[in-house]
Amino acid sequence: MNEPQRVIVIEPTAPPETRKLRVAAYVRVSSDSADQLNSFMAQANYYTTLIADKEHWELADLYADESVTGTSAEKRPEFQRMLEDCRQGRVDKILTKSVSRFARNAKECLETVRELKALGISVHFEEQGIDSAKVTGELLTSIFAALAQTESESISGNMRWSYQKRMQAGTFIPPVLPYGYAREGNRIVIDEERAAVVRRIFRDYLSGVSTEALAQQLSAERVPCRYGDTRWSANAVRYILSNEKYAGDSLWQKYYTTDTLPYRCRLNKGERQAYFAESTHPPILPRDVVQAAQRLLSERQTAIPEKRHDDQVFCRRIHCGHCGNLFRRNPRGHAVYWACIGHERRAEVDCSVTQIPETAIQEAFLRLYHRLRWHGGAILTQLIDRLNAVREEQMFGNEPLLALNKQILDLKDQLHMLAEMHRSGLIDADLFLSQNNLTAVQLSKAKDEKRKLLATARDDTVEKTETLLELLESLPDFLPDFDREVFADLVDHITVVNNTELRFRLINGLELTESIERTTRR
Repeated sequence: MNEPQRVIVIEPTAPPETRKLRVAAYVRVSSDSADQLNSFMAQANYYTTLIADKEHWELADLYADESVTGTSAEKRPEFQRMLEDCRQGRVDKILTKSVSRFARNAKECLETVRELKALGISVHFEEQGIDSAKVTGELLTSIFAALAQTESESISGNMRWSYQKRMQAGTFIPPVLPYGYAREGNRIVIDEERAAVVRRIFRDYLSGVSTEALAQQLSAERVPCRYGDTRWSANAVRYILSNEKYAGDSLWQKYYTTDTLPYRCRLNKGERQAYFAESTHPPILPRDVVQAAQRLLSERQTAIPEKRHDDQVFCRRIHCGHCGNLFRRNPRGHAVYWACIGHERRAEVDCSVTQIPETAIQEAFLRLYHRLRWHGGAILTQLIDRLNAVREEQMFGNEPLLALNKQILDLKDQLHMLAEMHRSGLIDADLFLSQNNLTAVQLSKAKDEKRKLLATARDDTVEKTETLLELLESLPDFLPDFDREVFADLVDHITVVNNTELRFRLINGLELTESIERTTRR
């Protein structure tokens, strides 16, 4: 039998190092007021000290949002940065004060905790004593997230109650004022420059100019709309003509917000009380002029036949994605079809795209409209942010922009330093308030200058996207039938990709596809 080989054991010269747990903290305050800045600094100091006192912990980062709401993570840039760092493997554990600080939307909270748990990252909610690393963590998180959501709904309900009481008392001032008005403290005042545009719209409309012609004239003259762009729509003109506020009266709660998350804005068709009050603010026009314009608007809308051909709105707007030719209108009995000129002239062009019923195009637009109306706002807002970010990156070497960015950062640092000095008793309350207010004003001016600088450098895409977003917000939630004016306001043209798909190009260049649902083919 062979003797076993001799094995020599070589002892390690140094014990393996144990990596410290990388712990991050997430804090959120409700605004950038002085009290909230103190709260922010207190939380930051607390978590920094807590993590430093743990022998096997090290501070990964401190993420702090100063936002007005916790109901959506998209409005919290630091929260998004924290998630990205977690995905990059830079964090092992997250500390936060409570579920309501982390998120007030139950669905969002659970999705985030689940994602982090899959990455091996636990979240510890101090106030509730919950750690997602434990077996019961996710169940408890769902309970407390539901409570936090209920709290958010309760706050929203209190705000709606407050609004309703002010409407009943006739003292309500809406957060967004009509074109031609501005806010001065707790008063509604006339913006004379824009009020002149309102008076012109009423005068010209009563003299016989159509809403479409008015929109074209104002756009051609580059008259600014509410948010500064210069592309007017017939719908925007009609909205001004139909608004009772230009006579100094107020009809409140034309729209209402649903009671539960996710909150949705709905046209009030009798589901909620409405409130009408006369002489709530200075009129831009006499009441009889406003009422005359609204009677004329109603008469013209009533005079439009219920069934009308939409050949003008589709004319030269439908293109063939196969051969590039335009589509033309083909009436056949009681039905109307749109056919590719190239398909009809087979001798000249070999095109396989068949004719499409006009009703199929209208129905595809209605599906697109409701998709945009319900989900387009968030998408377009993100698109505007990305376009602005890209533009800012392109202007990276721009000296005025660099100077403004540095000024903004310095002023933010000064605000935080002032809050910390006041908390530590190094400066008295009077000095703190005066310096804090002065710095806050300087910060606001610097941010405005940066916005103006970026606005002068951006291309038309941002402006057109803002116009599209404004249009969507002014249109009804539900469109029961095809509306040629809404179509003309939103869509630049249609490309028939093939026999089953349409591609709508919107006024800002964004392209969206819809399927063709039809019963007749040639």
